[in-house]
Amino acid sequence: MPIDVHLDEQLRRSELTVAELAAAIGITPANVFVLKNGRAKAVRFTTLAAICEVLACQPADILTYRADDDGTASPGVLSE
Repeated sequence: MPIDVHLDEQLRRSELTVAELAAAIGITPANVFVLKNGRAKAVRFTTLAAICEVLACQPADILTYRADDDGTASPGVLSE
């Protein structure tokens, strides 16, 4: 997937555990692990905003886009 998740780094920086983050933003630790391990298919903006608020970071600190090796977007991604 061309979206990389850097939640581990932000959790380390903030010295919070997955359980503490989950409790602070109102989701289950299992759902935080799904996001943290890059297995999430989607994330709600409200969840992303809550994560950023608790971790005092920006969305780009958590999620980054990476083009496929050939420089194109993955199938299913809208293109012009």
